[in-house]
Amino acid sequence: MESLFTIDEDKCKKDGICASACPMAIIDFSNADLVPKPAGHAESICIKCGHCVAVCPHGALSHRNISPEDCLEVEKSLMLTEAQMEQFLRYRRSIRNYKDKPVEKDKLNRLIEISSHAPSGHNTQPVHWQVIYGQDKVKEYSVIVIDWMKHTLKEQPEMGKMLHFDMIVAAWDFGVDVVSRSCSALVLTNGGAQDPFADAASKIAMTFFDLAAPTMGLGTCWNGYFNMAILQWEPLREALKLPENMTNFGVMMVGYPKFKYSRMPTRNAPRISWLD
Repeated sequence: MESLFTIDEDKCKKDGICASACPMAIIDFSNADLVPKPAGHAESICIKCGHCVAVCPHGALSHRNISPEDCLEVEKSLMLTEAQMEQFLRYRRSIRNYKDKPVEKDKLNRLIEISSHAPSGHNTQPVHWQVIYGQDKVKEYSVIVIDWMKHTLKEQPEMGKMLHFDMIVAAWDFGVDVVSRSCSALVLTNGGAQDPFADAASKIAMTFFDLAAPTMGLGTCWNGYFNMAILQWEPLREALKLPENMTNFGVMMVGYPKFKYSRMPTRNAPRISWLD
């Protein structure tokens, strides 16, 4: 069997960086006169995170699944300054007004591809993406959410009114979509219902998607009503063809924003407890 990783001895400087950075401690650099090698238990516990390949400044290490040539080089000129980072994060808004313009599929594919690089526990990468594409298709599924709201208002009226379902249903009957805001697409992150890593990984990946979307001229908004309906309303699960062992962890509206924002509002001061 091919070795878990190989070292280009001409490039390796024997600095031990790869061994120090490996989160599973499976790179043996006990002999500083020799190049690193896989530890005896490496095959069984390697999580294929790529840290060893990414951290080597000399491009000397190639993992069986990841070579230096497969990876994007870090371009220092693209690194954000503190001011750029703050604007990048604070510029993001929840968009609820969209143009009547479809979002190109290649843009959605690209955003999902970028977002799939979000971290996940043990590098399990458990997120399953699903896209409801086009205003007509979004409306078709949103009708099922409205059915759930009507059912809730009938069976649990106090709960339904507390969640403003009565107003949302009234708006829908009047021709105003408050569920999905007549967006061009809905993006879902699903995962194994019993997978301990899926919930956090899905939400982190969706947050990556949320933050990346404005760089392509798109706006987003988390669709909590849709997510709640998937978790509570079997007809919606059936329409989405979700297997019994899968559940939804997030739904995002996507479209071209109708308006541009010129300012970034303030927020409450963070509540911080220091344990020194």
